[in-house]
Amino acid sequence: MKVLVIGANGQIGKQVMDKLSETTGDIPVAMVRKEEQLTDFKNRGMEAVHASLTGTVEDLAKAMQGCDAVVFTAGSGGHTGYDQTLLIDLDGAGKAIEAAEKADVSRFVMVSAIHANDREKWSAIEPYMAAKHYADKMLMNSSLDYTIVRPGGLLNEPGIGKVKASASLERNTIPREDVAATIVEVLHNDQTIHKSFDLVTGEETIGEALKGIW
Repeated sequence: MKVLVIGANGQIGKQVMDKLSETTGDIPVAMVRKEEQLTDFKNRGMEAVHASLTGTVEDLAKAMQGCDAVVFTAGSGGHTGYDQTLLIDLDGAGKAIEAAEKADVSRFVMVSAIHANDREKWSAIEPYMAAKHYADKMLMNSSLDYTIVRPGGLLNEPGIGKVKASASLERNTIPREDVAATIVEVLHNDQTIHKSFDLVTGEETIGEALKGIW
């Protein structure tokens, strides 16, 4: 499977790239917005394309040509203003969804945020949660074979391979490595198509936990 990773230079995206190429034998394609990032991935023997979520739908569709799936794990980051949250986390996601439809890439995995689907549980960063909420809605209303993964608080710790996945969970944390591993598992599990779920550290293997959302 050839997978375009949008946000490949991010902390989760890099791990998705590595796991796809090293663990499953898939062909990950890094979508990056800077030339030096493009060079970095190519120097590592990985495929990469130059495109930006602030560009056109047509540009994004061109970047997706020949791919079998898209993973969207991009984000404006906590250091930017809410204008960038609007442009990247909401409009950028919307354009990526439109581009996937245009490029006939039916499989789309979205990395969202825990409780993005439940306004009553939104934290203090409500503009960010609103962006995720409506990006997820656009994906659910699209023609794509989507899965929406809503991880809890992200940790820069080694993954333990044990998670909890459900339509609604109490807020908790999870290592980024385990989020990346879940994304890879989801891509190879058609039972997760048209499913969305919260994801935190738990006591089940990823495969076992995903059975609970069926």
